[in-house]
Amino acid sequence: MPNLIDIRRRIRSVKNTQQITKAMKMVSAAKLRRAQDRTIASRPYAAIFRKMLSDVAAAVAGDERVAANPLLARREENRILLVLVTGDKGLAGAFNTNLIKAAGRFIAERPNSRVSFVLIGRKGRDFFRKRGAATVSEHVNLAAKLRFEDTAAIAGKAMELFSGEEIDAVYLLYNAFKSVVAQQLTLTRVLPVELPQQAAPADYIYADPPVQMIGVLLPRYVEMEFYRALLESAAAEHAARMTAMDAATSNAADMIDKLTLFMNRVRQASITKEIIEVVSGAAAAE
Repeated sequence: MPNLIDIRRRIRSVKNTQQITKAMKMVSAAKLRRAQDRTIASRPYAAIFRKMLSDVAAAVAGDERVAANPLLARREENRILLVLVTGDKGLAGAFNTNLIKAAGRFIAERPNSRVSFVLIGRKGRDFFRKRGAATVSEHVNLAAKLRFEDTAAIAGKAMELFSGEEIDAVYLLYNAFKSVVAQQLTLTRVLPVELPQQAAPADYIYADPPVQMIGVLLPRYVEMEFYRALLESAAAEHAARMTAMDAATSNAADMIDKLTLFMNRVRQASITKEIIEVVSGAAAAE
């Protein structure tokens, strides 16, 4: 049976861990609020952008010049670029593990395709670097201070590779933010661009030819998809970490209660043993 000093030392250690997890939960909660506000604010913009792209696409339906746009070119997916968005830090439950497993399934489901990576986030980068995966680029610490310019540069490189026919498709794999306790693993193809379908063109008067507008809107649409994916991932990561740290804090409290109860039992047994020894000694002296 362990002595009281060992039990007290363990209780003190668990209490220190509880303070750390509680502090991390509070930090993640503060960061989550800001990230959640940015994510929710971006969704209406993305919806309006898709609606505008749909209207312009309907106006140029059947125009052969549109089909010549390199971002719309459809080819057999022999060379695929997978943009994997993970976190830079751990202690977020299964947030990073689920993404890495999904990336592994993505490769396994396409045995005849050569998959290369754009790795955003330290956890995904470290995992696939150790396994010698083909990597186009690596990016860390983007989520700490997320800027549109940074994600636009990554999207621009992907569009350059696709337009130059060095790759045949571009996929985004990330966790989308649904709520504080729920994140949705999301795999979406961003290139070639899938033009939104509309039953009939809207009755608009365009200042510029719709064909020319399509050529301008498509790159902006791809850049927006990259930026929105990173916004969603940042909010989902903070939510996952806050939930994990809350669970860890609760588990630490339960462990402290159990250890305290066990310590009291050990102390009571020790006192009882000492009393028995005193009584037995007194009885023997008589």
